[in-house]
Amino acid sequence: MGVTAVKAMVLREPRPVEENPLTYVDLPKPEPAPGQVRLRVRACGVCHTDLHLVEGEIALPKLPVVPGHQIVGQVDAVGDCATRFHIGDRVGVPWLYSTCGQCEYCRRDLENLCDDARFTGQHVDGGFAEYMVVPAGFAYSIPIGFPDDQAAPLLCAGIIGYRSLRLSEIQPGGRLGLYGFGASAHVTIQVARHWGCEVYVFTRSAEHQRHALDLGAAWVGQAQDTPPAELDSAITFAPVGWLVPEALRVLRKGGTLAINAIHMSPIPEMPYDLIYGERTVRSVTNSTRQDAEELLRLAASIPIHTDVELYPLQQANAVLQRLKESEIKGAAVLQIA
Repeated sequence: MGVTAVKAMVLREPRPVEENPLTYVDLPKPEPAPGQVRLRVRACGVCHTDLHLVEGEIALPKLPVVPGHQIVGQVDAVGDCATRFHIGDRVGVPWLYSTCGQCEYCRRDLENLCDDARFTGQHVDGGFAEYMVVPAGFAYSIPIGFPDDQAAPLLCAGIIGYRSLRLSEIQPGGRLGLYGFGASAHVTIQVARHWGCEVYVFTRSAEHQRHALDLGAAWVGQAQDTPPAELDSAITFAPVGWLVPEALRVLRKGGTLAINAIHMSPIPEMPYDLIYGERTVRSVTNSTRQDAEELLRLAASIPIHTDVELYPLQQANAVLQRLKESEIKGAAVLQIA
């Protein structure tokens, strides 16, 4: 007799992670609808967005919900009309779960801005579970050579970091500032170094500073420090608004600051001369399927190495607590299968 119940970490109501809001339970095994595939989840990365969701800082249209959106699994069932993958294929699932495909944004190749977009682990159950279902058109083949745990952080930290790089308008050989050095930044620096960029990392953690130097940073310091040269572009990863004026302070005229945050504390009032000189400040909102495809190809060609800390599914609460305290080096990944 086949498996009918699966283990999952479920959020029933948002609470501070110190209160262990996720519960380890049995859920019915999901069945793929037409156009969907079902995955036996093998690994799922833990992201700051999961932290914001669990603590209620981001809207929760579905409760209870299974978080998790950096998913690597093996296809074990295929719905009608889902021809992109076959049983046994290894695929990944990111934050973007589906879009309407018909609105102005979708028609203009800006599906990341679709008003009817649904997101994995927010609108639908995600990867903190043994099985999940996903539209085949929003899943991706995992490059050969990446173990499951190494591949998982690429599905959000990697993809959104890559989009942030593009939106920062950094050019090959340019000077790039990274504010915060967690899961996304430790992938982003590898792409930037592959492009010949000189990377300056701003983080208060001595451990994260050492990690950045190991990955090729030209300089490390804290946000209030002044680097040895002005930046051509910068990306903020930490969700704190006071970093914006600090980054603008050391950005050259005509430079671009990209804010990689789905939720952030207020940006403080600041003098106009910080943006005068045609400096640009822009947010980074979700990602597109094109971002995912490009990042995965790039990850295989560099190749990118993800530093991961591995945990069993039942420890998801503890992992979120460590993430909140910036105690994770690289990325945290739940081993599920």
